[in-house]
Amino acid sequence: MKITKSHFTFNRTQRSGILLLVFLILGLVCIYYFVDFSEKSTFDTSSEEITALQQELDSLRVSEIAAKKPKIYPFNPNFITDYKAYTLGLSTEEFDRLKEFRSKDQWINSTADFKEVTQVSDSLLAEISPYFKFPDWVTNPKPKKKSFSNYTAEKSYAQKIDLNKATREQLQQVSGIGEAYSDGIVKYRETLGGFTADLQLYNVYGLDAAVVKRALLQFTVKTPKQIDKMNINTASASDIATIPNISFELAKNIWEFRKLRETIQDISELQKIEGLSKSKLQLIQLYLYAD
Repeated sequence: MKITKSHFTFNRTQRSGILLLVFLILGLVCIYYFVDFSEKSTFDTSSEEITALQQELDSLRVSEIAAKKPKIYPFNPNFITDYKAYTLGLSTEEFDRLKEFRSKDQWINSTADFKEVTQVSDSLLAEISPYFKFPDWVTNPKPKKKSFSNYTAEKSYAQKIDLNKATREQLQQVSGIGEAYSDGIVKYRETLGGFTADLQLYNVYGLDAAVVKRALLQFTVKTPKQIDKMNINTASASDIATIPNISFELAKNIWEFRKLRETIQDISELQKIEGLSKSKLQLIQLYLYAD
C-alpha cells in the first residue's frame, strides 16, 4: 500500500514561514493604502519670473489677434460700401439707413450726423469715428465772403463772366467752390482746351450739381472751343471713347447700338441705350452728329 503525503501537511518550520509571509503581505498592503507616495511639485507658478513670462505671452497673444483684424484706414463715411460696412461692424439695418439717406442726395458732415442717420451703438461709434475723414471744406470751413451775396441771383448773359476766362479767385466767389475745386475747374478746362458748353462744368470731378448751378448763375461759356464732330455712323468705338468722360464700355455700347440699327438718323435715338443718362447724351451731342 502506497502512502502519499498531503500537500497541506506542513512541518513546524514551514508553518512559521507561511505565517511570516502572510504578515509581510499584510504589511505591504497597509503601506500601499496608508502611505502617500505622491511627490509634491516644487514648481512655484506664483513666482515673479513665471508671472512676468505669462503676462508677456498674453500680450503676444493679444497682439497676434489684433494683427489679424482688418486694418482701418481713414475714410469718408458718405462712401461706405457693403464690404466696408461689414468690416467696420455695421449691421445690415444700420447700413440700409445710411444708403437710404445718401439716395436722397443728402450728406453726412459730422460724427453726430452719422450717429443720427445709422443709429449705431456708442461703443461702435467710438471705435470707428476716429477714422472718419471729411472734405476740407467740411472740417475746416472758411468764413463766407460778403461778396457771396452778389452771387445768389442770376446775371444777364452780358453780365456773366466767360467760363473760359474766369480766374481761380473769381470762381472761388461761388459758395461751395474753394481752392481745390477752383483748381480742378481750371485744370479740367485746360485738359479740354477750353469749354464748349456750360454743361461740361458738371463733369469736373467732385463738384456737386448744386454748386454747378450756382456757378452758372454767374458764369457761362462765351468763347466756346470749336469741336470737330464725328459722324456716329462711321465712328468706331475707339473714336467715341475719345470723348471726355465717356468710358470705353459706354463707347462700345453706342457703337453696337448703331451697328444693330445700321444707321442712326438722330443722336437722340441713343437715349434708348440702357444706362445712358440725359447729361451724358447732352455731352455726346457736342462731339457726335448723325448723317
